[in-house]
Amino acid sequence: MTNVITIHNAVNERCWQEVLKWEQLHKGECDCPKLVKFRGRPREYSPKARFLNFLGFKLPFDRHDWVVDRCGTDVRYIIDFYNAKSEDPRQPIAMHLDARPALDSAGAIADRLYIQGVWTLSGGWLNGR
Repeated sequence: MTNVITIHNAVNERCWQEVLKWEQLHKGECDCPKLVKFRGRPREYSPKARFLNFLGFKLPFDRHDWVVDRCGTDVRYIIDFYNAKSEDPRQPIAMHLDARPALDSAGAIADRLYIQGVWTLSGGWLNGR
């Protein structure tokens, strides 16, 4: 049981780090976002996950919705959890997290479009990043 708790805590910490990457876009207005709550929704696939599945990709094995307090404004994040291949043969299990703001506000849409534009212009998609 101790191992399960350790793994769960490590995964949650990684999720929080992914959320904080998005929150960096708003550090000028709020430098101390806080997690308000989160909820597991393993059988409720996000629209993005369903779309990617339609294109032939596997569905995530879990989904969480996290609500972050951005200095008085609640912001919802969706985190899809996917099985992945490990780059290290000594680590047979790997996981990919897809964390992003839920598309439920104009600000979240703007954030997602901005990050997509930065990624596209960076050429990272050419290298599989």
